Amino acid sequence: MNHEFYIKQCYLLAKEAQKNNEVPVGSLITQNNKIIANSYNSPIKLNDPTAHAEINVIREACKKNNNYRIKDSILYTSLEPCLMCLVAACEARIDLIVFGAYSSENKNIEDKFKYIKENYKIDHKLSFIGGILEKECSLIIKDFFKSKRS
Repeated sequence: MNHEFYIKQCYLLAKEAQKNNEVPVGSLITQNNKIIANSYNSPIKLNDPTAHAEINVIREACKKNNNYRIKDSILYTSLEPCLMCLVAACEARIDLIVFGAYSSENKNIEDKFKYIKENYKIDHKLSFIGGILEKECSLIIKDFFKSKRS
C-alpha cells in the first residue's frame, strides 16, 4: 500500500474544497487497493454540518457497496478525523484510518478513540497511521484559516 500516494490524492481533493470556500479537507476510501469513493468537505455547499469529507466518502462507499458496512477498507483523509467521523468509521467497520495533518499539536487520536470506546461501548477495532505528508496537509489548512482572518 502506498499511503503517500493516497494522501496526495486527498490533498488534491482538499484543494477542490478550498476552491469552493470550504475548509480544505479531502478523503477517499480504498478496498483491495482500489479507490471506491472520494470527496471533500462540503457543509457550506450542502447546508449540512455533517458533510465532512470523511462522512461524504463513507456515504458514497456504502452506496457503491450496497451495504452500510465497508469491511476490508481504508479511509484516507488529509486531516485527522473529528469525533463524529471516527464514530462513523467505526459504524462502517473501516479497518484503518490514514491521515495527513494532525488536528492539534497533541497528536492524540489514540486517546480520542480510547475515550469513545470506553464511554460509548464501541466494540470495533480501528487502527491509525498519521502524519503522512503532514507538512503539506497542515499548511493548506493553516493558509485557509489565515486568509479568513486577513
